[in-house]
Amino acid sequence: MAKSQLPPDFLWGFATAAYQIEGAVHEDGRADSIWDTFCRQPGKIADASSGEVACDSYRRTSQDIELLKSIGAKAYRFSLSWSRIIPLGGRDDPVNEKGLQHYVHFVDDLRAAGIEPLVTLYHWDLPDNLEKRYGGLLNKDEFVQDFTHYAKVVFEALAGQVKYFITFNEPWCVAVHGYQKGIFAPGRTSDRSVNPEGDGSREPWIVAHSMLVAHGHAVKLFRDEFKPKHGGRIAITLNGDWGEPWDKNDPKDVAAVQRKQEFFIGWHGDPIYFGDYPASMREQLQDRLPEFTEEERAIVKGSNDFYGMNHYCADYVRHIEGVPAADDVTGNTELLKVNKEGERIGPETQSSWLTPNPLGFRKLLNWISNRYDHPTIYVTENGTSLKGENDLPIDQLLEDDFRVQFFEDYIGAMADAYTLDKIDVQGYMAWSLLDNFEWAEGYETRFGVTYVDYEHGQTRHPKKSARMIRHMFDSVIRKE
Repeated sequence: MAKSQLPPDFLWGFATAAYQIEGAVHEDGRADSIWDTFCRQPGKIADASSGEVACDSYRRTSQDIELLKSIGAKAYRFSLSWSRIIPLGGRDDPVNEKGLQHYVHFVDDLRAAGIEPLVTLYHWDLPDNLEKRYGGLLNKDEFVQDFTHYAKVVFEALAGQVKYFITFNEPWCVAVHGYQKGIFAPGRTSDRSVNPEGDGSREPWIVAHSMLVAHGHAVKLFRDEFKPKHGGRIAITLNGDWGEPWDKNDPKDVAAVQRKQEFFIGWHGDPIYFGDYPASMREQLQDRLPEFTEEERAIVKGSNDFYGMNHYCADYVRHIEGVPAADDVTGNTELLKVNKEGERIGPETQSSWLTPNPLGFRKLLNWISNRYDHPTIYVTENGTSLKGENDLPIDQLLEDDFRVQFFEDYIGAMADAYTLDKIDVQGYMAWSLLDNFEWAEGYETRFGVTYVDYEHGQTRHPKKSARMIRHMFDSVIRKE
């Protein structure tokens, strides 16, 4: 059989997020986001760190572009800091021209370097003022208006130069980690040992609904006012990992896999492609799951120009007997790394949740394609941490063979999905360009293809994986 290949115009590159790399949190008029205030709370971040300096990328855009050029990247996905552009966040609040122009110049410089920018509007860093003013994402009506206004400011500044916009990154993580588990900003949860405020049985569903409606409004605005003149595409990015039954001979575990996928991916994907939440969610959650008004349904359904896919790993899925817990977000399932036969689903990494399984990636590409009528898919994040990487001497750390193998296996699985399964996958952004602030894990976990020396001026040192990805794509992208 001929080797699997990707199309000649396949778009590949690297991804980052504003709060994880920019630093300069008080520079040029930027105000606090909810992550700035969250990081100041004792015990929230593993190493008591924050994104205050991070990779210092706000001051080093030219270095980052030179890095991208040196490793052959065709594209760069990055997010904007809402509180850098509109510091107070609201539709009646002033726009910070310095912050906005920073991104205008950055996009221009990327284009001049021959690198395609993919711009994410919201990667978890809500302006803190909106959280304090009206409860942020819990107030759908206010949030939708403010997000749509923010999107318009961005589109007016960038639509002529940016051909790919993403509204929200991983709304599942925002809703679950921020409002059920309480481990991400704003840290709300029913667990009173973690936060005195929050209701994990209701708030995640409210927050997700707010994001879906805001996404729909931003897409309509883009299509009505900007796409006719400038072209371009806009979508949301959803995270999702593959699941295999814990006991493949137990029909309840087989059914649990599908239910888990619906709670993780269908939660946001189904309203966008079908106009409503999955029936399995409605059955379990009943009146806790918001209803779409007819206006909301009309604006959300069909609001993806492509499917943005973040993917990392796989799990075994085991059903749970009995009534689901009040704050259950998994479809009454349990996610495990070892199955009934004692087989691990993948090797260990530094991240307890991340077990690589490249075949699971191919299977999930098929699942998404089949469920949503074969959309064009852009893989907007995929990458891995390495167990103990942060403790290695730099010469060993730069030889990240585990990560090299990860990318080789996953890119190969994606090429198989395109060639053999006829999945319309057109882009891939490796996570991440840089070691960075890994949210609640602080700087103890590294995902970058570039080592960032935080103790010696945030200097950048490309790892083996940074150099090798170009060769991987050269070998699988079909020549015209």
